[in-house]
Amino acid sequence: MSTGTALPGEPVDNESIARKFGTDANWAEAFIGTRQRHFAVDLNTGQVTHTLADLGAQACAQAMARADLEPRDVDFLVLGTSSPDALMPATVNLIADRLGIDQVSTYQLQSGCAGALQALDLACRLLDEEHLIGVVVGADVCVKHLVLDQKTNSVRPASHVLFGDGAGAAVLASELVPGSIAVRRVLNRYSGLSRTPGQVVRWFGAADLTQPEQPVEQDHKAIAQRVPLLARQAMREVLGMAGWYQASVSYLLPPQLSGRLPQRVANALGLTDVTEISCVADVGNAGNALPFFQLDRLHDRIVAEERAIAIAIEPSKWIKTAVALEGM
Repeated sequence: MSTGTALPGEPVDNESIARKFGTDANWAEAFIGTRQRHFAVDLNTGQVTHTLADLGAQACAQAMARADLEPRDVDFLVLGTSSPDALMPATVNLIADRLGIDQVSTYQLQSGCAGALQALDLACRLLDEEHLIGVVVGADVCVKHLVLDQKTNSVRPASHVLFGDGAGAAVLASELVPGSIAVRRVLNRYSGLSRTPGQVVRWFGAADLTQPEQPVEQDHKAIAQRVPLLARQAMREVLGMAGWYQASVSYLLPPQLSGRLPQRVANALGLTDVTEISCVADVGNAGNALPFFQLDRLHDRIVAEERAIAIAIEPSKWIKTAVALEGM
């Protein structure tokens, strides 16, 4: 596995958010824990600077270059996102076009934070004698769901400080090579039967624009309570699938919904002798990009025979995902 990442523009800190929206910068730092994020628009003008296809293509190109791959070497492309550029054409095909990839299978998964690992799950299943190399990308442009042209009526608008934009990618191959990361097992479970969604992101068509509903709704209390529980379940289940003991894990890549949540998850898991790899405090909740940002950081640390567990939880309808990784 080789990795690549892409972030739009310069980082936007909490002070800049406070000036733009009239929020409380100290509250954002203390209770959300996210210090900065990157946006695919210019906050001052509202001008779009990067599309999802822009960011996805950049991340894929970097991952392919690190793996010394040409477009003709790629057998399939999988994208996980909650914020495609349009309903049609699928953004995954725009990314393929920019990369010069043609005559291959492409897949686009519509999902929130867990979509990156769902895409990884699908990619692992696609590898076979005919499909030797695939590229998996997770990307989101969350800023499109935020209202940018007015002051908020609250000093605590969590959405404005939580979210960010970005893309990450990984190259998967059926043949493992020294220095790479092996995917040993992937857990992908829908766990929301009869449960109220913890997050709703609405898609507004032309006929919906007169409706007063907000684009994004989140049940922050439910998320804070349920995500650590689902992460604990995911850890236990993926360890069982891999046949590993918890004590054999050297690295934890916890859910990245907010800057404060990873530590809550680590505490819930009872892990004391592992290295936590988190990045959300520095890049914001960039949705499906975040697990690949974590994998990118892991790639430079993990050595042969070391083990890692990555966990992603989607609160929209409570999906738990996890992957067991091992250095080669």
